[in-house]
Amino acid sequence: MRIDTLVVGPLQVNCFIVSCPATGEAAVIDAGDEPERILHHLATAGLKVRWLLNTHGHFDHQGGIKALKDATGAPFVLHAADLPVLQRAVEHAAVFGLSTEQAPDPDQLLHGGETLPLGQLELQVLHTPGHSPGGVCYLGTGHLFSGDTLFAGSIGRTDLPLGSHDTLIDSIRRQLLVLPDDTVVHPGHGPDSTIGRERLINPFLSGNFID
Repeated sequence: MRIDTLVVGPLQVNCFIVSCPATGEAAVIDAGDEPERILHHLATAGLKVRWLLNTHGHFDHQGGIKALKDATGAPFVLHAADLPVLQRAVEHAAVFGLSTEQAPDPDQLLHGGETLPLGQLELQVLHTPGHSPGGVCYLGTGHLFSGDTLFAGSIGRTDLPLGSHDTLIDSIRRQLLVLPDDTVVHPGHGPDSTIGRERLINPFLSGNFID
């Protein structure tokens, strides 16, 4: 699995380009902004976009989707429970004094538990609500793309509309802390970590270990 990271937009979203080295098929995860940069990287790397995947529908994670979909024709994928969140992205951005390009409605709605093919690789969909109702993480072999569910040393905000702290902690405990300690965590903002490191040092997860 090849993983390239572009930090995009005013809120510094990690846009991950995950690709299969054998086939050149790629998934773009959280194209939050700066679609021209993303398209340039894809062209330079010789990658063909198979999926446009979002971990959730918040405005800072979706602003590049329309341009990427127009340019590549790749299907846009989001969890069904976050469709109302996505549809209010422009309004939500304005609350923070920002603007965004509104993404189109998804071509495919997720419900959790799906497996998405990517060349000779696969990405598993883990439904991890709490930051938003339809938050998901994408799990490849040894790599977790956690969106705003889990960060290095922190967790996603739950004070936004439709957020729930208890739900988020339960999602992390049941879906993420069960993964091997050496699983690399690629969050929606900030540096990478591992499940083992977060199990040990994340102050929000104390007492939430899975035996």
